[in-house]
Amino acid sequence: MGAGHSHSLEARPRASERTTTVLTIAVGIVLFLTVAGAVAVWPSDWSFLKSVPTSYEGAQWVDVTVESVDESTGEAQVIVEGQEDEGTQTLPPLELSNFMYTEGDSVRVLQIETGELIFGDFNRGPPMLLLLVVYVVLVLAVAWWRGLGALLGLVAAFGVIIFFTVPALFEGSDPLVVGLVTGSGALFLLLYMAHGVNARTTTAYLGTLAGLLITTILAWWAVDASKLTGFWSEEGSHLELAGRSVDLQGLVLCGIIIAGLGVLNDVTVTQASAVWELRAARPDISRWNLFARGMRIGRDHIASTVYTIAFAYVGAALPAIMLVSLYDQSLGVSLTSAEIAEEVVRTLVGSIGLVLAVPLTTGIAALVVGYEGAIAGDKQPVAPVPKSLDQMVATEPAEPSLTPSDTTGNTSTTSPPEKSAD
Repeated sequence: MGAGHSHSLEARPRASERTTTVLTIAVGIVLFLTVAGAVAVWPSDWSFLKSVPTSYEGAQWVDVTVESVDESTGEAQVIVEGQEDEGTQTLPPLELSNFMYTEGDSVRVLQIETGELIFGDFNRGPPMLLLLVVYVVLVLAVAWWRGLGALLGLVAAFGVIIFFTVPALFEGSDPLVVGLVTGSGALFLLLYMAHGVNARTTTAYLGTLAGLLITTILAWWAVDASKLTGFWSEEGSHLELAGRSVDLQGLVLCGIIIAGLGVLNDVTVTQASAVWELRAARPDISRWNLFARGMRIGRDHIASTVYTIAFAYVGAALPAIMLVSLYDQSLGVSLTSAEIAEEVVRTLVGSIGLVLAVPLTTGIAALVVGYEGAIAGDKQPVAPVPKSLDQMVATEPAEPSLTPSDTTGNTSTTSPPEKSAD
């Protein structure tokens, strides 16, 4: 029994050929609908790229390095990149409270025709690039090829958003269709590049799509019922001022759909993997018991992920929360105000989709994963595994016991009980 049990732990469950065929057809239908949706809303104009000037005639953006700072006035003496032979130039003080230049700062400034320098922003390239390098190295070192696949999938998914989603929204396409096409396409690239083409990945993909569809329906209703216009955000105002005919309410809807992708993907992949490992450890249990055991894991995952979503959104909306807290109004009014309501709706909609995605994915996985004996690479039957703790104890060898002859210094042990036909 021990040898057979250990063999089943090392082997990997697989789906039957019939199940694999059904999964392939299901994914094929999803991809067909995704491509059809993409064709229907495919953008034809990319002229919006770099269409808004960031300076005016006669001015140019340059990089400078702070050489010294006058602490009394806050002015900085800087060297302009490409104009080193002109010596140091003066950069006016920052108009930011409790913040000053420091020696060695790299700053992006606007240089006007008269030569005057106007602060634009700090150059954050080097520290951000360092963080990126550390992140990539750690992912590759820990996750190896799977980590590389995840990174490449992430790049591909962001490519979908930049070159499809954004232009389509600027062109006035239906944000509901754009969000669904983006979610389906990005998830397909991410999941299969990171986890490989197999039944387990397909299970996670279908479970994520089910959760995404629920999230989309809820978001469509909630955005309209809550009158989330999107105009109150700073970015929405800037889009209006940029003269682009963007549906800001539709932008909120599409943003909620895309925002739920990462968390849904995390939950569904984990649930699919959990069910696969449970089947590998216990190939004898029924599909219903497999589902029930998977849901035990899923409940813990739901509990932890729900507050993860909440804290993520609270962190993003912290400045707005602090601002609203200054107003003399009730908590209910504050939470339903334009500044906070969008984050609250996003959190609730995403959490509902996440909660429902867990049983859906677990159920799909329990149906897809191979039943008893359907273990990849098995050439011989797997020995039965005890179905309960009582049976496991009953089939274990008895503990050594002392006989009455122990008084003479001799000992003997009892033999293991014979196993029943069961």
